[in-house]
Amino acid sequence: MRIVSWNVNGIRAIMKKDFQNSIEKIGFDIICLQETKAQDQEVEKALSVFPDLYLFVNSAEKKGYSGTAILSKRKPLEVSYGIGQSEFDNEGRVLCAEYQDFFLVNVYVPNSGQKLDRLSYRAKWDTAFLKYLKAKEKKKPVIVCGDFNVAHRAIDLKNDKSNYNKTAGYTQVEIDGMNNFTSSGFIDSFRTLHPDEVLYSYWSYRFKARERNTGWRIDYFLVSKNLFKEVKRADILTTYLGSDHCPVLLELKP
Repeated sequence: MRIVSWNVNGIRAIMKKDFQNSIEKIGFDIICLQETKAQDQEVEKALSVFPDLYLFVNSAEKKGYSGTAILSKRKPLEVSYGIGQSEFDNEGRVLCAEYQDFFLVNVYVPNSGQKLDRLSYRAKWDTAFLKYLKAKEKKKPVIVCGDFNVAHRAIDLKNDKSNYNKTAGYTQVEIDGMNNFTSSGFIDSFRTLHPDEVLYSYWSYRFKARERNTGWRIDYFLVSKNLFKEVKRADILTTYLGSDHCPVLLELKP
C-alpha cells in the first residue's frame, strides 16, 4: 500500500499545475491533502477528475483557509472529522479514515504565526491532538501524516541557528511538542529509515528558497511502534512541483 501526503497550498491552484499527472506518476492507494483552502463543494469539484476514488473532505469554517481531504482507492470502514473538541475543530485540520489494520489520520497542524502570536494555541493543539491519537491507538495502530509545521531537529532545516526560538516551526515549544509524539511511541518513519539524510519538504516562495534548497522538513509520516515493522519505504519526493511543499510517501509491505 502506497500512501502519499501533500500540502497543496490551495487545491484549485494546484489543479492548474499538473497535479493530476503528478500524483498518477507517483502512484498511490491513498492520498492525504492539506491546506486545500476551499469549501467542501469546491474541493469536490476540483477533484471530480478522479471519479473512481472515494473522496472525504474537512473544510474550515473560514473560507479559503486550511482544510484537509483524503482520496482513497479503498473504501474506509469509517471516516471521522476533527478530534471532538470545538476549540480545535473549526479549521478543518483533522480527517481520520479507518481501515482494517490501522487508522489513517490526515492532519494540518496550526502554524504558530509570523510573530508567534499563536504559539500558545499551537501548544494546546499538540497536547489535545496527541491525546486523540493515543485514544485511537488503543483500538488499532495509527498512521498520522501531514504538515506538522515543525522542524524536529537541526538536520530538518537549512538554517537552524538563525531560526531557533525566533521563527514559527522551530521554537522549543514546538520541538517539545514533536518530542512528545515520538516519545509516546510514534515513529518518525523517514528519519528512522534515513537518520543522516538531508531532505526538505517545504521551501518558502520568497528568496528563491527552493532553487537554493533553503528548506524545512515539516511534513511527516508518524507510525505506531507496533506497525512500523510493516513499513517498506518512507521518502520525500522533492522533484514534484505545484506547491511550496512537495509530497511525502509511505509504503507498507504487502
